[in-house]
Amino acid sequence: MSGHSKWSTIKREKGLKDAKRGAVFTRLGNLIAIAARGGVDPTMNAALYMAIEKAKQANMPAANIQRAIDRVSDKNAAVLEEVVYEAMGPGGVGIIIETATDNRNRTFPEVKNALTKNGGRVADPGSVAFQFTRKGVIRVAATGEEALLTVLDAGAEDAVEEDGEIVVYTELKDLAKVRAAIVDSGLSVVSAELQYIPNSMIEISDVEVAQKLVKIFDVLDDLDDVVNVNSSADITVDLPE
Repeated sequence: MSGHSKWSTIKREKGLKDAKRGAVFTRLGNLIAIAARGGVDPTMNAALYMAIEKAKQANMPAANIQRAIDRVSDKNAAVLEEVVYEAMGPGGVGIIIETATDNRNRTFPEVKNALTKNGGRVADPGSVAFQFTRKGVIRVAATGEEALLTVLDAGAEDAVEEDGEIVVYTELKDLAKVRAAIVDSGLSVVSAELQYIPNSMIEISDVEVAQKLVKIFDVLDDLDDVVNVNSSADITVDLPE
């Protein structure tokens, strides 16, 4: 199983830059606030634990993390909701856009414009989602057969080497458990989160189509309300700098 492409690397590099200038903190705070609805104790709430870990990896200050958790009990705080949009991109690529918003009337036009201005379009609900499966995805800082066997023994559904790491896939309910087992084994976990994984990839070898797709991903990723973007694009062509 592999639902990643060169965009995965581009996105991770971009994410590091975003974290340095603080632009990603709003999104992480929204993720934490939504997860905290299930309980404010991360030891009892796996979703909150994962959201906090993701924030820590982006060097989000502890005070910001706590403020996001405290929004649950703040009656004056804007009510956030998770909204998932389905879209089609150039080359017939399916796109799933996850958002956390306090105003759908702001978020939807922003998402729609990001798509239509770059050759994509919003799709009808259900017309793209069936092409994806919701999975736990853990990135482990390791390579080699021994490490692969270790993550599989930890309860992983599947694991592959990619970009100098091991990408581990789990069932939704097993994400926190498998992550804990991998950490207990002595391996270093880079990230752990839920993602929409494409059931099959669409190879994109045309430079123009690839550039349009990366532009869509880039613009979407710059929207404050967008927390994750997954697609079925397997970009195999080298793009100009």
